[in-house]
Amino acid sequence: MRAPALVSSNPVVELPAVRPVAQRQLALDWLRGLVMVLMTVDHASGEFNAGRLFTDASIFYRPGMPLPVDQFLVRWMTHLCAPTFVFLAGFVLLGSVERRRRDGASEWEITRFIVTRGLFIAAMDPIWMRIVFPTPGGRWILQVLYAIGIGLVALAVLRHLPARWLGLLGLAIVLGIEPLAGAVAQASGVGAVLAKLLVVPGPVGPFFVGYPLLPWLGIMLLGWGAADLARRAPERFRRRLLLAAAIGLGVFAVVRGLNGWGNLGLPREDGSLVQWLHTSKYPPSVSYVSLELAISWLLLAAFMTWKPPRVVDAVLRPLGQSALFFYLLHAHLLWLLGLGLGLAGKAGLGMTFLAAALVIAILIPACNAYRRYKLEHPASMAQYV
Repeated sequence: MRAPALVSSNPVVELPAVRPVAQRQLALDWLRGLVMVLMTVDHASGEFNAGRLFTDASIFYRPGMPLPVDQFLVRWMTHLCAPTFVFLAGFVLLGSVERRRRDGASEWEITRFIVTRGLFIAAMDPIWMRIVFPTPGGRWILQVLYAIGIGLVALAVLRHLPARWLGLLGLAIVLGIEPLAGAVAQASGVGAVLAKLLVVPGPVGPFFVGYPLLPWLGIMLLGWGAADLARRAPERFRRRLLLAAAIGLGVFAVVRGLNGWGNLGLPREDGSLVQWLHTSKYPPSVSYVSLELAISWLLLAAFMTWKPPRVVDAVLRPLGQSALFFYLLHAHLLWLLGLGLGLAGKAGLGMTFLAAALVIAILIPACNAYRRYKLEHPASMAQYV
């Protein structure tokens, strides 16, 4: 999540002159910024939209439940956020490790930093994000920051294995979550606690686990493996992204078409577009991961060759370069806006998009200022955000 330091300060219109590695970094920033925008729309919908859909798992959906197209598509387009965010967390971590080695850091210092930052990120869910994401029974929430943070802790150890092995391990985890979820469904005692923390979402003691670790760690490991491919053969990386995206779309079509394994209890009920796209996010099914990562890889490949207009860059780059900082503030601003206007849960899609745009506009200058501060004070606490 922490953006690598190699970032061009030139205006977007001058980007053809930047080096390929810098161009790839800008592509990562733009992609991360895009998912921050989509995420803000989703959380604005959760705050304001009375008709919001939340049916992305078999535990939330019953066959035949209505799925209005407009509400469904607004929710569906935000499915891109979590897999992309987690994939990029693994991707940029490899670059961060390499830079620290070049700067003379020891392996112990690198491990200590990754573990410290991971624990800090994970702690933000139950300490900070629970203010705006209430759960049944007032439990402490463990969602995407928990998965990313503990995933970083795991990678602090796993990173010593060959990157290719880690990429294959990530793929195996993604493919193996469904049988594993079935195997632990009836677990009890300590086994049930571990099942919730690692495999399937649900309440466990004082916590509510929305993002169990293993499926998201698998996606993070795919990011680490992809970063190694980009490092070893940067000239072929874009072609490999396109090939991986084509394979991902093919896997989605086959799995969703066969309508059995790989859908984690959310099969298609008919041949409509809504039913094809109605995949399980909690936990992430093969159909969900293959489609969303394929879209993410296509976007990343596009950003590696296409320079967005200046106004688009002015939105996406600050959000992408200060993604965690933005994440820790945006939902709270939406919550305060909902309280102030008295419209929490009472408006529709129009107010959803308006509130999202307002919060993004407020936070862009804050993200720019925070980015400058972090670059000027690399040893401060800002390095963890």
